[in-house]
Amino acid sequence: MGFVKVVKNKAYFKRFQVKYRRRREGKTDYFARKRLIVQNRNKYNTPKYRLIVRFSNTNIIAQVAYATIQGDKVVCDARANELPRYGIKTGLTNYPASYAVGLLLARRLNQKYGLDETYTGVEAVTGEDYYVEKEGDRGAFYCVLDTGLVRTSSGARVFGVLKGAVDGGLDIPHSNKRFPGYNDEKGEYDAGAHRSRIVGSHISNYMQTLLDEDEEAYKRQFATYRKEGIMPDMLEDMYIKAHEAIRADPVASPKKVQPEGAKAKSYKKQRMSLQQRKGRVAQQKAAFLALQ
Repeated sequence: MGFVKVVKNKAYFKRFQVKYRRRREGKTDYFARKRLIVQNRNKYNTPKYRLIVRFSNTNIIAQVAYATIQGDKVVCDARANELPRYGIKTGLTNYPASYAVGLLLARRLNQKYGLDETYTGVEAVTGEDYYVEKEGDRGAFYCVLDTGLVRTSSGARVFGVLKGAVDGGLDIPHSNKRFPGYNDEKGEYDAGAHRSRIVGSHISNYMQTLLDEDEEAYKRQFATYRKEGIMPDMLEDMYIKAHEAIRADPVASPKKVQPEGAKAKSYKKQRMSLQQRKGRVAQQKAAFLALQ
C-alpha cells in the first residue's frame, strides 16, 4: 500500500467545533438571525421586534417576537387555521390566505396595544403602495420581516403576509419590487395585478379554465372547494368579506379549558391480560379453521 496523506488528523478533530443544533438541523440561518436581533447599545434593553413568517404544508404561522438571552418571546400570533372562522374555509396556504393572515396579525397586535383606532391601515384592498405615517403622540408599531430559510423570489407568499400586515397598520420597512405586479424590465409596479392576487382572481381563473376544459381534473383538484360549495365566481367576495370580518373582530378565540382531573388523550396501545391474549389466539385459530 502506497503513502496515504492524512487530511483530517488528530489536531483537526481536537479543534473541531460543533455547529449550533438548529444549524445542524437546517432550521436557522444564524448569519441572518444575528443581523435581525442585534440591538444598538444606546437603546439599552429596547426589544427589537420581528415579523416572523413560516409555512408548513397545511398552515401559515405569523408571529411578532423579540429575542432575549433565554430565547424568543412571542408578542402576538396569527395562523391560517383560524381563517375558517372568518369565512375562508379552504385554500389556507395560498397567496390570498397569506394576505389574510398578515392582516389578522396586524389588527390583533394593534388592538392589543390600543393602536387599532389610530392606525386603521387600508380598509379596502387596492394593492397600492402604503406606508404608515405617525399620527398623534404614539407612533405605529415597528418591526422587520424575518423570512427564515424561504426563497424571497418575486411574488412569494411571504410577501403576501407582509402586505397584509402593512395594510393592517404595522410599520414594516419594504419596497414593492418583490410584490406580484412589479415589472423588473420597466421598473413599474401594477397595483391592479397585485390586488387580483390578494382577492384570488388567479385561482378563480384557473378553476374556470379547468372546469371548461377538463371537468374530471377540476373535481379532483378542487374537491374541497366543491365540498364547501365554492364556485370560481365566489372567491373575490369571499376574501373581501373575510377582510371585513377580520377588522371587525381580530381577537383570538379562547382556548378550551380542560376540566379538573381530565387525563390527556393517550394513543398508546393498552396492554392485554393473559386471558385476553388467549382469547385472541382462539379467535384467530377459529377464523383460520373456518376458511379451510
